[in-house]
Amino acid sequence: MTGTGKLVRLALRRDRLLLPLWIVVLAVLPMTYAASIAELYPTAADRQAYAAGSASDPSYVALLGPLFGSSLGALTAQRSGMLFVIVGLISVLTVIRHTRTEEEAGRRELLGAAVLGRHAGLTAALVVTCGADLVLGLLVTLGLLGQDLPAGGAVAFGLAFAACGWVFAMVGAVAAQLTESAGGARGIGLSVLGIAFVLRLAGDAGDGNVLHWLSPIGWVQHIRAFAGERWWVLGLAAGATAALAAVAYPLSARRDLGAGLLPTRPGPAAAAPTLRTPLALAWRLHRAALLGWAVGLAVLGVVLGGTVDYARTAAEDSKQVSDIMDRLGGAGSFTDSYLAGVMSLVALAASGYAIQAALKMRTEEAALRSEPVLATAVTRTSWTASHAAFAALGPALGLAVAGVAAGLTYGLSVHDVAGQLPRVTGAAMVQLPAVWVLGALAVGLFGLLPRLAPAAWAALAACVLLGQIGAILQLSQWALDVSPFTHIPKVPAAPLAVTPLAWLVAVAAALAVAGFAGFRRRDVPVT
Repeated sequence: MTGTGKLVRLALRRDRLLLPLWIVVLAVLPMTYAASIAELYPTAADRQAYAAGSASDPSYVALLGPLFGSSLGALTAQRSGMLFVIVGLISVLTVIRHTRTEEEAGRRELLGAAVLGRHAGLTAALVVTCGADLVLGLLVTLGLLGQDLPAGGAVAFGLAFAACGWVFAMVGAVAAQLTESAGGARGIGLSVLGIAFVLRLAGDAGDGNVLHWLSPIGWVQHIRAFAGERWWVLGLAAGATAALAAVAYPLSARRDLGAGLLPTRPGPAAAAPTLRTPLALAWRLHRAALLGWAVGLAVLGVVLGGTVDYARTAAEDSKQVSDIMDRLGGAGSFTDSYLAGVMSLVALAASGYAIQAALKMRTEEAALRSEPVLATAVTRTSWTASHAAFAALGPALGLAVAGVAAGLTYGLSVHDVAGQLPRVTGAAMVQLPAVWVLGALAVGLFGLLPRLAPAAWAALAACVLLGQIGAILQLSQWALDVSPFTHIPKVPAAPLAVTPLAWLVAVAAALAVAGFAGFRRRDVPVT
């Protein structure tokens, strides 16, 4: 363990922006949910009606998780269900970033030449990640106590966040020992997270199903915060954390530095003719992520398309819900407002792919893989354009898939597929210029300020807060206008306006051009 403390300080310095950002954002969301639910459903009777209707909708339960009771705390706990997936995702990626990514880049070998223990790197990554999860749990607890929720439930809910993060941090620790590449480790870790989510979903799909007990996400949601807490469930998470740690450390001791336990398959001696162009290479690098995001957005479209009728019922019972949908989706029929509002949620998800695709250039540069390509006849402009093409066209595909899936689902439910499919698909595609702005921002940061390129994720987080929670909290319009999604016409609840879309496309083009120009002028690589 020699040198663990210094590696912890190094990791904290490298993550001094991202780590506090995701902790604060995730800690604020449950508190915001509690405040908005208290405003929408001020009486126990209102909350009981909502719990018996929309909150018990199978599509809602599949997306967020089970509901235990109708108290303000119970509704807040269910509304925060997807946050456990995000905590698991961040925990997996953080551990891999400070272990396998460091080895792949050669930095761990350089540090290992000094006085550094064999397990110092893994221990430092786990200390930083688990410590961040614990701070998140503490802030969640304090935030809910600030909403006058019961102390026992607030503590249980905060510990649920920490426990979920700890389990998936250990999943990332094990995955980091198995492959030589950080991408392979991320694939293993995210596959485990996806399986855990599916098991939780399947377990909560019907009465008597116990599959959720095979999922860490299911465990923490069945702690039943604010509904007769099951403290013993935390023991399952603690046992899984200890068991995975007992696997990760021996695996780390058995392998060579920079190697993985799973055998690697050597590639062909010569590249296929289909890899002769920068665009073909970019397709090879982006295709797996593009497929995964497309499938995920299709599933999201099906879920959202299937909740229209339940949302309409909730609006009929609550004027506050109807007012919020008017702000989110525009003034019109509730169905049209709802479709416009949920398609903005799909667009935020598609923006995640746009940013990821754009930042792939930074990943290739930091891993020293871009320099050999640019040493050939490939120009910087063509190389950048090949990756930027996926940041532009990939979200278009994702939005189209989500729109078609939602349109088919809703159209089948109202027996009007021919009429609803083009309307819902159009509501999805009109979001594309705003998505392009965030993708172009990532391109611009890569070209001009590469060290700050990950700040594009912070911009996406700001859009989530301003565009969704900001509307619920009734923030002033000038604050909401910071988000490009605020300027998207609320189709189909409002007529299509071309002018704001043209301005958004112009802003995206300006940011992309600035990124292209900056990359042509700066050194490669910039570390």
